[in-house]
Amino acid sequence: VQLVESGGGLVQAGGSLRLSCSASGRTFSNYAMGWFRQAPGKDRDFVAAISRITYTTSYADSVKGRFTISRDNAKNTVYLQMNSLKPEDAAVYYCAADRQLGSPSTDYLAYDYWGQGTQVTVSS
Repeated sequence: VQLVESGGGLVQAGGSLRLSCSASGRTFSNYAMGWFRQAPGKDRDFVAAISRITYTTSYADSVKGRFTISRDNAKNTVYLQMNSLKPEDAAVYYCAADRQLGSPSTDYLAYDYWGQGTQVTVSS
């Protein structure tokens, strides 16, 4: 499956952005979807994930209450609504697809396909 992220950019602290990830090539509803982020010099960290059918969600503690993951299987798209952004949220954000059954994984090693990433910059 091919994944293409969009929606990144520069925003002031306290602002909002909505990231989108469009999928093609395979049946989108067969995959749990996740968002990860990576800041310069740091590991790739889990942000949020959503299961493929029941839409069960999972969030990193650092983004709970501020970020919302959602998906539209009819549009083959997963979204990440990011509110109350902080400078520490700045990173390259990646979406990923996991073909395994069960609850969405928080481990980036579990994901089979990745997008190219979209940059999010938050000014203080």
